[in-house]
Amino acid sequence: MKHRGRRFRSARTLAAQAGVGTDRSYGAVSAPIYLSAMYHYEAFGKHRGFDYSRAANPTRSALEEVLAELEQGTRAVAFASGMAAVSAALGLFGPGDRILCSDDLYGGNYRLFEQVLRPLGLVFDYIDMGDCARIEAAVRAGTKALFIETPTNPLMKIADLRGAAKVAKRHGLLTLVDNTFMSPALQRPISLGADLVIQSATKFLGGHNDLIGGAVIAADAKLGERLLFIQKAVGAVPGAFDCWLLLRGIKTLHVRVERAQDTAGMLAEFLAEHALVSRVFYPGLQGHPRRELHLAQADGPGSIISFELRNAAAVPTFLGALRTILLAESLGGVESLITHPSSMTHADIPAKEQAAVGLTSRLVRLSVGIEDAHDLRRDLEQALRATSRSRGRKNA
Repeated sequence: MKHRGRRFRSARTLAAQAGVGTDRSYGAVSAPIYLSAMYHYEAFGKHRGFDYSRAANPTRSALEEVLAELEQGTRAVAFASGMAAVSAALGLFGPGDRILCSDDLYGGNYRLFEQVLRPLGLVFDYIDMGDCARIEAAVRAGTKALFIETPTNPLMKIADLRGAAKVAKRHGLLTLVDNTFMSPALQRPISLGADLVIQSATKFLGGHNDLIGGAVIAADAKLGERLLFIQKAVGAVPGAFDCWLLLRGIKTLHVRVERAQDTAGMLAEFLAEHALVSRVFYPGLQGHPRRELHLAQADGPGSIISFELRNAAAVPTFLGALRTILLAESLGGVESLITHPSSMTHADIPAKEQAAVGLTSRLVRLSVGIEDAHDLRRDLEQALRATSRSRGRKNA
């Protein structure tokens, strides 16, 4: 990998030195924060590479360079949120175009697709992206792209990235992959044939639950230029300080992801054996559907665990009893977070559609952070015990 004229051996080194070398004036190790909306022209028609920060900002450019290299793309375009990034990527399509999507989709994406973009003329079809024969059969006149989550949010379904990209290429489609759950630390879809990778940078890239951001990374330079034009035209750009926070977060991306993943594996095994848990969704567990496929296209199972309690009525008690793990709508940060998808992150998906993909009110999603693993296990244990005590009082 090349970065500012240097060749690094690994993505870990690239991430750790994110932004290094961007300050040509003083050699600051930490990339400077350019809090300027506009830039002074040297003369009529001549500037120093930047004129207005909606179009480009030096801090944002440093961030975009690192993101492109981490995802092995030619161009990264940063946005003010993950949803702004998804919106920009879908801005490549127009009325009458059909998009084939993963059938277990993040609720925010579903809301954007069905309530904003479908009324504007785009059409969305939902299928299992792990079955290439089904993808092939679902392509029809007007189909322009595949939109893939893998693992999916929140049921951790695995898509076949290589196979899906091959189907897409045979039919002249673009392959868009939301890589938020894995981050480039664990999965690099462009290397597997994807055309665009989308990140909610709020999550693992930032890693500290202190910013909102997003990015789209293009495999092809021309596609990257089209996205850059959309970024400039729409203006949903992150501020310089958020870009700096992202650069700082990326420096510890791999150590955070690896630590959280180690803990997640232990917690997933604990939950899988617990009498009050009926099912655990985690690609690291033996028996998880398409586990081998996932591990063939990613460097690990990640740190997101979804699991179902045996009794739906116990969910509020369980969530309310947690003391270390925080009830909140996000993932990928240093703090462990838990959410109830059917009523929180996926609430805009109709109940019928939730049921169709297997999302139940008994399911919770845990994003494992970097806290002490035994503290997290003890917290889950005592919260599960609280559900038993609550049920016992009701039965009495």
